[in-house]
Amino acid sequence: MEDIIQTLEILQTTAQQEFLATTDQETLNNLRVKYLGKKSQISQAMKLLGGLSPEQRPLAGKKINDVKNFLQELHDSRERQLDEEATQKKLAEERIDVTLPGRRLLFGKKHPVTQVLEQTEQIFRGLGFSVAEGPEVELDYYNFEALNFPKDHPSRDMQDTFFVNDDVVLRTHTSPVQIRFMEKTTPPVRFICTGKVYRHDADISHSPMFHQIEGVCVDTHISMTDLKGVLELFVEQMFGKGTRLRFRPSFFPFTEPSAEVDISCFMCKGKGCRVCGSTGWIEILGSGMIDPNVFGYVNYDPEKYRGYAFGMGAERIAMLKYGIDDIRLLFENDLRFLEQF
Repeated sequence: MEDIIQTLEILQTTAQQEFLATTDQETLNNLRVKYLGKKSQISQAMKLLGGLSPEQRPLAGKKINDVKNFLQELHDSRERQLDEEATQKKLAEERIDVTLPGRRLLFGKKHPVTQVLEQTEQIFRGLGFSVAEGPEVELDYYNFEALNFPKDHPSRDMQDTFFVNDDVVLRTHTSPVQIRFMEKTTPPVRFICTGKVYRHDADISHSPMFHQIEGVCVDTHISMTDLKGVLELFVEQMFGKGTRLRFRPSFFPFTEPSAEVDISCFMCKGKGCRVCGSTGWIEILGSGMIDPNVFGYVNYDPEKYRGYAFGMGAERIAMLKYGIDDIRLLFENDLRFLEQF
């Protein structure tokens, strides 16, 4: 019996030192199994009780229980301490410093092309123009034929077209909307149409997909003077007062006479620089009086009605307005670029 008592006392002292020295839950669990598990020395000591005399058995049993209870309480106490230490460490690592400045919220901004399209619509709505829309996948008839582009005519080579089949194309300009709108509307008409168009072309100043802005006005008394007045007002509101405008003779199948329109260079104020090729002028759009042949496709009487039309690229307007030198920047979605607008 004395051997059992002595062994238990040594066990208690050793176990107490190890329990108090442990610093993590895994080691503590291993010690619990070692000293309180089914194969521990305490369990082995209980099996020896049967070999003791009736007088020794109660004393030995009490010693075993006392040691077991002591170690259990020591384990539980150390477990609570480790849990508390872990909680305090986590709180220290994850604490929030309320004295730090708050994080700035990031707000989305409109794309520069969207800004140009919205400003353009606002300007022309103020002049009494409505806004029309049409399909991007278009019939050859509306994209070419009804706009005075005869079949196999060289003028079709002016635009590199994406063909779906012989009779269906991705529209190369927003002009088909003119035909669709005028087919359903009796003069006088005054409208613009904006949207995506597609051409097989790509470099620093061209994109296979871009946005175009088209304008049409038809009435009994329309002249080139009206066209010039409307475009001068648009240019002034889009690029600022003092921006000059000039017309140059050109050719478009659906207008006659036709004219390219330039504005005075916004960089050098017309003095000549790299941006304008030292001319002092920058091309922005094409325009002209609607060819009477086009009126024939929409059943307008060319003897009674006259009209003008103009078209421009929204990306080009954005590049000129914001000083962008590469059209590809408008489509790469680089936040460093877009956040400037």
